Amino acid sequence: MFMTEFRTQLSKISFPFQIGYQHRILCMGSCFAENMGQRMSNYRFDALLNPFGILYNPISISDGMNLLLSHQEFTTEDLFQHQGLWHSFQHHGRFSGPDKSLVLNNINKALATARTTLQNTDRLILTLGTAATFQYKASNKVVANCHKLPGDQFTKQRLSVDACVLALSQTLKQIQTLRPDLKVLLSVSPIRHLRDGLIDNQRSKATLLLAAAELEKTFSFVHYFPAYEIMMDDLRDYRFYESDYAHPSKQAVDYIWDYFQDAFFTEETKDLLVEVGKVLRAAEHRPFHVASVEHQAFLRKQLEVIEDLEGRYSFLDFERERTIFMGQMG
Repeated sequence: MFMTEFRTQLSKISFPFQIGYQHRILCMGSCFAENMGQRMSNYRFDALLNPFGILYNPISISDGMNLLLSHQEFTTEDLFQHQGLWHSFQHHGRFSGPDKSLVLNNINKALATARTTLQNTDRLILTLGTAATFQYKASNKVVANCHKLPGDQFTKQRLSVDACVLALSQTLKQIQTLRPDLKVLLSVSPIRHLRDGLIDNQRSKATLLLAAAELEKTFSFVHYFPAYEIMMDDLRDYRFYESDYAHPSKQAVDYIWDYFQDAFFTEETKDLLVEVGKVLRAAEHRPFHVASVEHQAFLRKQLEVIEDLEGRYSFLDFERERTIFMGQMG
């Protein structure tokens, strides 16, 4: 008997809830949260992405969520300077900068926005990237980012399954109290942490997978999305990776996004997403002859489409695209 299938596809999984344009979405964590959150934001979903920047380990994700649940603000004492830039140990490097006041202002502005968003969040997407943590020796605290400080200033440790579950359980309980109807989508990032070596990377991912299973079993509002399994078992080929052999390629991300759509989007949501996508692609079009009759007609048509969509769906905002089209009008 000969095999006719040359890959193992992950069967479609049904979830007891949906994700649509009517929901407010907060995404936190590593690869999957970043990629899916950015896609939803681009397609005009009400989605807020990583208010602390990319977070990799369960402790840092839990710390970030706890800050959103508190009234605490960051002060200048929470910042430190290294290589000419000011940083926060609780934030990704995209918040770093040479102006201390500006860095602090951006951090607190993002915190305030996310805190308000969480008050009305319907869907929370959390992605665990690694079980490896770095504890800053001077404070004995786990950091979200080392910001290229010398390695001897940190103690590296791999969390146990129980430690991952404990950190996230306490936070999830608080969130459930705040938002009883909230649905949490939990996933493990398929990005390979090759600096840790293949063996330690796999042990780290195994820890996260077991922790995710325990959290899903414990909390009825927590549901696991198999981003890691899609990448590692369905695609499982280096042609679906970027040149670093660690990050999924655009084709792989597109594939996971399609699986995500089938799992959570209604047909109405999918149809609207297609309409929105056409406007976004039209705005990216760069014509050779802007003043041509054809292109001017194309611009007028796009403005009519925008007016129609915004009229039918009050939550859509195409101001950026409208500005692009009008800027090319003769």
